[in-house]
Amino acid sequence: MDYHRVVPLTDEQVPDLWRDLGIPGLADIHVHFLPEPMLRKVWAYFDAVQTPGGRWPITYRLPEEERLQILRSLGLRAIPSLTYPHKPGMATWLNQWCAEFADRVPDAVHSATLYPEPGVTDYVARALESGARVFKLHVQVGAYSPTDPLLDDAWRLLSDSGVPVVIHAGSGPEPGPYTGVERVRAVLQRWPELTLVVAHAGLPEYDAFADLAEQFARVHLDTTMVGTDFTESAWPMPPGYVERLAALQDKVVLGTDFPNIPYPYAHQIEVLQRLSPGEDWLRDVLWNNGARLLGLTDRGVG
Repeated sequence: MDYHRVVPLTDEQVPDLWRDLGIPGLADIHVHFLPEPMLRKVWAYFDAVQTPGGRWPITYRLPEEERLQILRSLGLRAIPSLTYPHKPGMATWLNQWCAEFADRVPDAVHSATLYPEPGVTDYVARALESGARVFKLHVQVGAYSPTDPLLDDAWRLLSDSGVPVVIHAGSGPEPGPYTGVERVRAVLQRWPELTLVVAHAGLPEYDAFADLAEQFARVHLDTTMVGTDFTESAWPMPPGYVERLAALQDKVVLGTDFPNIPYPYAHQIEVLQRLSPGEDWLRDVLWNNGARLLGLTDRGVG
């Protein structure tokens, strides 16, 4: 890594960092809370997977309430759930679970998801009407194309709403039949006003997804796992990419993948310090950009 080093952070030190920057906390757009049976299956997947970076231990394998308290102590002012289906028939009950999570967790961000299936337009409309403020799509896990005609009207609704859509379409940690930039580009060519947040900055297709962020006004990159020691050992950033992130200051959004990360939360913040060309960039990435997308106030969920 050729960017400047910063003294390693601990989770306990993260609040001092954002206070020193003069921001009210962290606006992390890529956090997962899932129904317990689904969460156990996700953790079992990571327990078994071998990546080019090695094993993937879950750092925050804790009960839900403990995970919520950790995020609050770190300074998150709003907590998404970001569920995602892997087959037809799942999205409706996942959206219901997300709505219930938002009802019982005061600082939750009402999240929703979708899948290319009959009825998708209706349940996306219902989720938006009920107050969903961020959607999650996982092209790799769901093994579907974002250009599936069944999604056409759902994309139109999401584009018109301005609600951000966090989409995992990059080919890491494993490529899928529909991962990569081209189908996402095709969606944006039809709905150029779509507010899209590319999860993991699209790794390992970093530059291709950065091209989309430069070309389309409402495309953003989230920082999930980008530049971490784990990721750099397997999917390193290409030459010149740090400079591209600097130039995309208003398009880069804090994301972490908590709790499913193989290192402490603070490591991602430490890495963003290393990448940062200055404090203004760091303020935008840690708070301003995510707060704008999620509609947050200084006090949290608006």
